[in-house]
Amino acid sequence: MAAVMPAPAASRLLLSGNEAVARAVWEAGVKVAAAYPGTPSTEMLEVISTYPDLYAEWSVNEKVSLEVAIGAAYAGSRSFCCMKHVGMNVASDALMTLTLTGVIGGLVIAIADDVGLSSSQNEQDSRYWGRFAHLPVFEPADSQEAYAMTLQAYELSEQFQVPVILRMTTRINHVKSLVTTGERVAHVGAGFKKEPGRFVMVPGNAGKRIPLMFKRDGELRAQAETSPLNFIEHGSDRRVGFIASGPAYMHVKESFPNAPVLKLGFSCPVPFEKCRELAALVDQVVVVEEVEPLIETELKAQGLHVLGKEILPLQGELSPNVLKPAIARLLGEPVPAPQAVIPLQVFPRPPTMCVACPHLGVYYTLSQVRNLNISGDIGCYTLGAGHPWNALDTCVSMGASMGVALGMDKGRGEADKDKRVVAVIGDSTFLHMGMQGLLDMVYNKGNVTVLLLDNRAVGMTGGQDNPGNGRDIHGDEAPRVDFAKLVSALGVKEERIHKVNPYELPVLFKTIREEVKVPEVSVIITDQPCVLIKDYHKLKPFEVIDDQCTGCGNCIDVGCPAIHVTRRGKEVKASGKEVNLAFVRIESSVCTGCGLCVQPCAPKAIVHYAPVSPIKLVSKGCGA
Repeated sequence: MAAVMPAPAASRLLLSGNEAVARAVWEAGVKVAAAYPGTPSTEMLEVISTYPDLYAEWSVNEKVSLEVAIGAAYAGSRSFCCMKHVGMNVASDALMTLTLTGVIGGLVIAIADDVGLSSSQNEQDSRYWGRFAHLPVFEPADSQEAYAMTLQAYELSEQFQVPVILRMTTRINHVKSLVTTGERVAHVGAGFKKEPGRFVMVPGNAGKRIPLMFKRDGELRAQAETSPLNFIEHGSDRRVGFIASGPAYMHVKESFPNAPVLKLGFSCPVPFEKCRELAALVDQVVVVEEVEPLIETELKAQGLHVLGKEILPLQGELSPNVLKPAIARLLGEPVPAPQAVIPLQVFPRPPTMCVACPHLGVYYTLSQVRNLNISGDIGCYTLGAGHPWNALDTCVSMGASMGVALGMDKGRGEADKDKRVVAVIGDSTFLHMGMQGLLDMVYNKGNVTVLLLDNRAVGMTGGQDNPGNGRDIHGDEAPRVDFAKLVSALGVKEERIHKVNPYELPVLFKTIREEVKVPEVSVIITDQPCVLIKDYHKLKPFEVIDDQCTGCGNCIDVGCPAIHVTRRGKEVKASGKEVNLAFVRIESSVCTGCGLCVQPCAPKAIVHYAPVSPIKLVSKGCGA
């Protein structure tokens, strides 16, 4: 995370899109900013929290963060909320009523779409929310535009008293480019004014606001037609013209520098007349949009002949290597054969957990317990589905492990009648959306064992703080949730709540094996910090005594990346059965001494590392 705060106005800074938005939020005089961490949006609020003169918070989920921002905007202050694309699914309940109430102070909602699935479970297109909620959508194409459009979004928000969606993508969020910055301009809120007919959305009041929303739609469309954010670049090669927004515009310009292009920065509502103006200039129009055919469909409904997803893919980034062949085929030009790429012989590196991660012992244990169906959740611990554990059977959305587990229990058929159901969820995910699921599970008398993995961090997005670790976004002391008391308050019986150290495998194994046999809700809380945060303290590392290693491979099953196989072999047992052997070493320089690998080592070949100094000091007498 770049330290951008000290830079004075008119500085030229190399900023990611996330950092550029954060700078603009501060300059716009925003008073309240809230978010829940989620790649690729996380750094926006992290950077905002380094600026003075505003309030920033990590909220427990995206819905709460949006509601905090709404409250500030109702009070006349400028506010900001950001989230990744799936976060808006959580926040949409508030969003769909906010479109009727509108705002007083400017409110910008930045949604980061993960085009290309870098770190997400789907690739949904957040531009739909603009249509669904009747809200304007801005789409920057680089960091400078992300900065400038954020500032303009606040002006538009207050002009029309409507929240503005800033639609980002991973490429904009994380790629850096030069940004010219300005100064912070203070914005003084007028204070909250009681208007029950506007802010109390009972059916009678809501019905009166709907015509106002549709009237605003027409005004916004007229604004989009004249907005400088939407402009035509007249090119010399008029065989094909392009309509594009966001990073897709950059890909079009790189691929076809001489083609006419309508760049849509203010993409919703679509400026239909501007699109017709481009169409009159060219032989054919291709709409280049990531990822859904939203604009294409709207233009076709207007009677415009355009092409789009007939020739372009419905997923992933539309980079030049995708665009150029597609347009060549459209024009009947030869498509260059792709250059033969000789794959590099790279050792495979599947995603895995960190050395000494407290989740390692959990999944090693689950892999040893038979007859389980295991529902998982969103977090580092989703990796439990992979090698060598293969100990996670489902993963849907934040908090879904709870409901899915209950559904597995209640919906079990003959084939699953003897299966035990286990749900695995992390601390931040539990606070985000898992508490309701556990309450539902208890209320409906489920037969599920819940593993609540408390590692005191939002680990997957960079170890951010949350209510479970006693620190706020600034690292200052804050109240810390007691998970045992919390699950007790949700109705789990005291005798069914266990707190265990995940590095103590025998205790963990015994606890899980016993609790899955109990026909009611149990909660096992593992309580060791993420190895990448300051709460974790390293211990003395281990090493393998080579001549005592029998190649049993038990330590490999733990899944720690500090353990490396040095050689393999085979052995024929007295029974005649042939077994595979794997002899190992431990990379002692990265080992943190958690001791997980020591416990399953049958020959006790793993011992504390005894470093040998390569330098031998020789003392000489004075008379030498």
